[in-house]
Amino acid sequence: MQISDHMLRSFTITALAYVFLLPLVSCSSHGEIISNHTSIKENLHKTSPQMTSYIAVHGFILWVSMGLLMPVGILTIRMANKEEGGRRVKVLFYLHAIFQTLAVLLVTVGAVMSIKNFENSFNNHHQRLGLALYVAIWMQALIGIFRPPRGNKRRSKWYLTHWILGTVISMVGIINIYTGLEAYHKKTSKSTGIWTILLTAQVSFIALFYLFQDKWEHIQKQASHPPLPSDQENVIVVTQRVNQKVMLPQPCAKRNALTNLFDELWILLMRFKLPSVSI
Repeated sequence: MQISDHMLRSFTITALAYVFLLPLVSCSSHGEIISNHTSIKENLHKTSPQMTSYIAVHGFILWVSMGLLMPVGILTIRMANKEEGGRRVKVLFYLHAIFQTLAVLLVTVGAVMSIKNFENSFNNHHQRLGLALYVAIWMQALIGIFRPPRGNKRRSKWYLTHWILGTVISMVGIINIYTGLEAYHKKTSKSTGIWTILLTAQVSFIALFYLFQDKWEHIQKQASHPPLPSDQENVIVVTQRVNQKVMLPQPCAKRNALTNLFDELWILLMRFKLPSVSI
């Protein structure tokens, strides 16, 4: 009886454990299978050809708008500010307006694509910088449209704000292109080395051209006034030294002292000259 009671108890405990624990184990395994299936489906969705093409088009649009058109627009208005006036200033100003308008439109298209097709969790630097740039670009566009006329007291403040904001947007936009290339590599596992090199070459060329503008007038002046030969420079230096020596006061010699005295007496006599007496 004791053995049979022991066996009965063991059988009962085993049965209860099977009844209560098996559903939990099955539910847990079923949940893991569902979560794994969902993650696999999400990864397939992220790396699908359609999603890859969306990311590529989005990156190309933002590259053209923020990496090319905006910097070129800044260069054109900088060239216009160096001109004194005339038709060339108007042409450069209109080119600046056209480039910046196209850049804003393309940025808007890229923003719509990202909102419609991508998961915007804003958990990385690329998405956060992109959101800030979308807002700043439209602010810059409105500031450019509602500019005060020349001669207005607010013109200087407007110009400073427009210049600083435009420069910051262009620099941060280029940085965000690099972060976008990195994000594209992480999502698609495709190499972006060639695109990074091309972007760096383009940015370097624009930066050199920007610096070249400041030195262009100085280069032209150097070409129009060539340096003098070394012999001619020596002659000019010697002549200047001789002229300086001639201009220095010289001490009067003894033979000139009497002459100077008679000259001073003659001047005094001429000042106090008596009227002539008629005969």
